[in-house]
Amino acid sequence: MSSDYFSGEQTGGFLLPLLELLLPGASPATLEAVHALVRKLAHVTEYAILAILLVRALDHPERAALTTAAAAVALGTAYAAVDELHQTWVPSRVGSPYDVALDACGTLLGAALATALSAGRRSRA
Repeated sequence: MSSDYFSGEQTGGFLLPLLELLLPGASPATLEAVHALVRKLAHVTEYAILAILLVRALDHPERAALTTAAAAVALGTAYAAVDELHQTWVPSRVGSPYDVALDACGTLLGAALATALSAGRRSRA
């Protein structure tokens, strides 16, 4: 999603009309703010899903759950940094350390959720 197709200008083309339908009477500034919020929440959601998948991929009965979660967070955050670096070469995109921080929060959330769910499954087994 770090290509031109998911730049703010591109997503605004379909999200802003949708937001206008969902928030009738909202000012253009409000719609832009909600659009930005949706885009930032997408960062957290994408990286939470990545971390859940990483925890599942790295899970091993002989490895501590915390070690697996930490590895998932480290790998997910490293990927986020590389992805933001990539965006610096896409003309319509800007790489941002703040987005890496958001992505890292998403990986923490996803890893915590996956670890908690895994612990629940193991205790029932």
